Formats: sequence, C-alpha cells, structure tokens
Amino acid sequence: MEAELNRHAVLVVVPSYNAAEYISELAIRLRQYVCDSNLLFVNDGSKDNTLELLKEHNLNHISFSQNKGKGAALKAAFEYAIENNYRSVLTIDVDLQHLPEDIPKFFALDNGKRLIMGTRDISIGTDMPFQRWLTNNVTSLIISIFSTQRVRDSQSGYRLIPTELLKSLRLKTIGYDFESEMLFKSGVVGCEIVEVPIATIYDGSTSYIDPVKVTLRFIRQIWKRIWA
Repeated sequence: MEAELNRHAVLVVVPSYNAAEYISELAIRLRQYVCDSNLLFVNDGSKDNTLELLKEHNLNHISFSQNKGKGAALKAAFEYAIENNYRSVLTIDVDLQHLPEDIPKFFALDNGKRLIMGTRDISIGTDMPFQRWLTNNVTSLIISIFSTQRVRDSQSGYRLIPTELLKSLRLKTIGYDFESEMLFKSGVVGCEIVEVPIATIYDGSTSYIDPVKVTLRFIRQIWKRIWA
C-alpha cells in the first residue's frame, strides 16, 4: 500500500555533512511542505553531532560511518527512492542557501518525466563568488551545447529528478561533479530539462567544493564522451 502511495509522491533528499548548525531550523521549515515519510537526510560521515540531531528530531535518515562524498550520498538516496517506488526525488542542500519555501514551485511542475532545475540569478554583480560564477557558466555552456537545451545554472543542487530517469542513468562519479554528470547524461538521453527561479543566500557558510577541480573533472567527462 505504501509503495502504491509513493508512486505519486516526491522524496525530498538532504545530503548532510557537518551540518549540525542547520538541522533544527531546516527540519522545521521542511516540515511545512513535506511529510516525514517523504523526507530523507543522508548523513555523510559527519564529525559533528549531525547524526544525534537527526535522531533527536525523528528525521528519517541514512548514515555513513565515514565521509564518502556528496555523489555517494545522493546515490544512496536515489536507490532508496527507487526501492520505495517514489515518482521523483527533490534534492536540496542542507545549509539553508536553498529556501524550503521554494519547494512548491518544483511540485507544481513535476509530472514524473522532466528534470526540474532550480535556477539562481547568476548574472554578473550578484552575490555569487566569482570562482563559482565562472565555473558555473563554463559547465552550463558545455551542458547546453551537448544536451541541445538551455541550462543556465548547472551547479545548482536544488533539482527534482524523475526516478524513471535515475534508473536509466549510469552515474559513476561520487564527488561534487556527480551533479554535473547527472545533468549532462540526462540531456544526452533526451530528458526534458525545465527551470524554476529560486532564491539563494550566500551567508559565508563553508563550502566543500573546489570549483577548479570540479570543472576539470567535468571537462574530462565530456572529452571521454566525445572520443568514446
């Protein structure tokens, strides 16, 4: 019965690494839009008390004993969504730079077939750090060319993915370039990619992304694809 209900539902996934300072507030805000059974945190080997807070707030979670990378955390959540027959997965970052209040925008466009990207304002002059801005524009341009669809914000982790699409993709990376690989391969298989505008807050929180390494890895993926 539960699997049948999930067939029309979205699993909201929150990869979490050393995120204790955000868990309590994020849980309150997420619960305004998502029931507990459709909410899944993945504790990626945090060294702080992230796991203890997930238990304290009775949040559904998967926990790694050691840090494996954001891609590995997402893969575990995707497997959970597929096993439990969810129609789609919505991924949101834990650090409150993605507003839970934007969730209804994704739900409104979800039909179980299209990939929905949360797109930030990344024009010059915004608060996005320059290194991130440059990385984002380079990867977005490459993805747009190869997928023949306009992608403005390829580095956004706020996205809704159909589980049927996830079943068809062979995703190999496990780090932060995992999300670029997913987007590129989605375009290659012809999945429709649509965008919704989202607000993003840069508040000085710690980023574990090395933009240069992520970009170089992504370009290497594209090179392999061309000459495969």
